[in-house]
Amino acid sequence: MSDRPSAQKRWAHFRFSVVGELLAAPSASGQLQEELARLSEKAWRHPITKKPVYFAFSTIQRWYYAALAANDPLGALERRSRSDSGRARAMPAGIGALVLEQYQGHPTWSYQLHYDNLAVVVPERPELGRLPSYSTLRRFMVAHGWPKQRRSRTRDRTSQSTQPAREKRSFEAEYTNGLWHLDFHHGSRKILSSTGTWEVPILLAILDDHSRLACHVQWYLQETAECLIHGLIQAFIKRGLCRSLLSDNGSAMIASETSEGLLRLSIVQRTTLPKSPYQNGKQEVFFAQVEARLLAMLEGHADLDLDLLNRATLAWVEMGYHRRVHRETGQTPLERFLESTSVSRTCPSLNDLRLAFTAGTKRTQRQGDGTISLDGTRFEIPSRFAHLKRISVRYQSWDKSTAWMVDERSGVVLERLYPVDKVKNASGIRRPIRPQTITEPKVEGTGIAPLLRKHMADYAATGLPPAYLKKETP
Repeated sequence: MSDRPSAQKRWAHFRFSVVGELLAAPSASGQLQEELARLSEKAWRHPITKKPVYFAFSTIQRWYYAALAANDPLGALERRSRSDSGRARAMPAGIGALVLEQYQGHPTWSYQLHYDNLAVVVPERPELGRLPSYSTLRRFMVAHGWPKQRRSRTRDRTSQSTQPAREKRSFEAEYTNGLWHLDFHHGSRKILSSTGTWEVPILLAILDDHSRLACHVQWYLQETAECLIHGLIQAFIKRGLCRSLLSDNGSAMIASETSEGLLRLSIVQRTTLPKSPYQNGKQEVFFAQVEARLLAMLEGHADLDLDLLNRATLAWVEMGYHRRVHRETGQTPLERFLESTSVSRTCPSLNDLRLAFTAGTKRTQRQGDGTISLDGTRFEIPSRFAHLKRISVRYQSWDKSTAWMVDERSGVVLERLYPVDKVKNASGIRRPIRPQTITEPKVEGTGIAPLLRKHMADYAATGLPPAYLKKETP
């Protein structure tokens, strides 16, 4: 399961959910102001506190125009990072040397204990300068690879739907690529697999709601998120990015790779209500034609395999279904798709699409060997990132040959990760680690710590005698 998105991402997702409907179905001329006013009067759930909150007309208007003008609406709606984000304040050389001395003498201290002792020493030595803040000290120690070390190893510890009845009404998106439908269909005829067994083929169909055009149609042997994303990427490459997508609540549709990928591409994902297949009725009409026309024309072929079935399906869709007048629209799907106004966006590159449809998570880096574990597979982290405790990664659950290390704030790929190669590591070649230090000599312990010395001096200044009785030795 993926970790909870950062506050910056949650704000972007929330803002996109507010104005996403206006992007998928733009308002008619002169009605935009009314739609924005309606949204400003609506109570929303705060993305962080989950409490009811209202947003001003001008605020929602600014979100709308920012998303409309960008090819990546979700990215345009993110909160901007501070200009000094990721850059630590300069640490005075004298205090830096003092921190090193303190860490070398007491590597098991917490960051807070280091800071508390530093707060005692620095005021006593004005030549060191101003005491840095706790967060500055902590970032400084983390950047130099000075973590808190353990004192000793510890043992690891390991319904029925309540939806009210609603009226049923037909609907249609106003523009092409404003809404796509997606669903799987189990074929009525078995095919011969490459292993010599008979399998039930499963059809993935992606349809445009306005034109009924089949954006992509392909048969598979499994109904998985891997197959869904494989077909969805092809639909994006052929037709461009849609604005919203409607599907049922199948495991492949709500998988982390699918949901997070659609969010990264700024596509509104909607699912049908439980036990409400009529909401995706256009898919069922298309599947009925597949059974009654396509598969019926293949009855005479005895040894039907997956490759032949897909080639026949592609030919039937492009030369038959797309060029046949739809009785409800009065046009062929191809004519309606080309003549109607489109709200699609430019499709990213294939590598960007593959990276988008990944599950994001965080893992703690093992300090011993610099690795992380993803679903039982260990990946190596480059040594230059050894000082990072938490690693943000993206991966696909069905492909453990690679993963991507990304920046938590911007989502930029920092490094491509690969599984541990134990055979290669058995060569014995190891690169020496040269930690960044400020002073060369290692300082030994300095006796009583500054904070405890101050406590003892303050107690002595009170004039009170020691509050204990000394035990006489017989």
